[in-house]
Amino acid sequence: MTQEVRQSTPTGDEPELTDVRNFRDVGGLPTVDGRRVRHGVLFRSGHLAHASEQDTAFLESLGLHTVFDFRNGDDIALEGPDAELTGTRNINMPLSDPAEGAGFWGTVRDGDIAALREVLGDGKGAERMAAAYRKLVLERTGEHSRMLAELSDAEDPAVPALLHCAAGKDRAGTSIAIILLALDVERSAIEEDYLQSNARHRRYKVVRGDGSTGTAIDPVIRDLLSPLFEARVEYLRVAFATIEEEWGSVDRYLAEGLGLTPERRARLKDRLLTD
Repeated sequence: MTQEVRQSTPTGDEPELTDVRNFRDVGGLPTVDGRRVRHGVLFRSGHLAHASEQDTAFLESLGLHTVFDFRNGDDIALEGPDAELTGTRNINMPLSDPAEGAGFWGTVRDGDIAALREVLGDGKGAERMAAAYRKLVLERTGEHSRMLAELSDAEDPAVPALLHCAAGKDRAGTSIAIILLALDVERSAIEEDYLQSNARHRRYKVVRGDGSTGTAIDPVIRDLLSPLFEARVEYLRVAFATIEEEWGSVDRYLAEGLGLTPERRARLKDRLLTD
């Protein structure tokens, strides 16, 4: 049986999204100059492949212009393509897998305790995730540049927009953080939004090869897997530190790394922030 999940909407009501995890409106986050992200223009979630008719109807009611799907081909083969939303453009923009490698994921899915200790024990799971966040900054400037260009286009901006990957935590989380940096959202607010992915009703549903899930998974195995499936603020801070180390500042990263001109950044703020 699929667990029903109650999620927030721009109005504060909580419709039931039965088969879409980790959905939320990013609206309301404060900027350093006292403005806030508008409600109803920027959303994030896990994948939409299993969206029910009720979920689809709710998502269509948001008037989405574009869905950015950051999953790669392996993700889509496993989960399926996104449910189609009437009047919405879907852009598949694969980003690096947070723990890439078919062999690795095979171990996560099917490995016994000894095999999982070998690849995840002694802090190796957290190290792998931190390295993945660094790669998302260093190796995906082209994709993030295109994302910002789509959102700030002068004639046909891709808003309202929904950004998702598989769990809506790592690839979508980093991409949302980049947008929020461009909007000058307070760093603490970006981190707080990121950590919401840890709420029990939002977390990615891990299913092992034997079909076990949730508390049915051996607690030792759950502990070994936790670095992969938790949103940990230190991961996001690795991305922030990488920006500072490579470009010296967020402004230089946005301008030189992602090609976000002052004009485009101003348009992005006009569209996504309150007056």
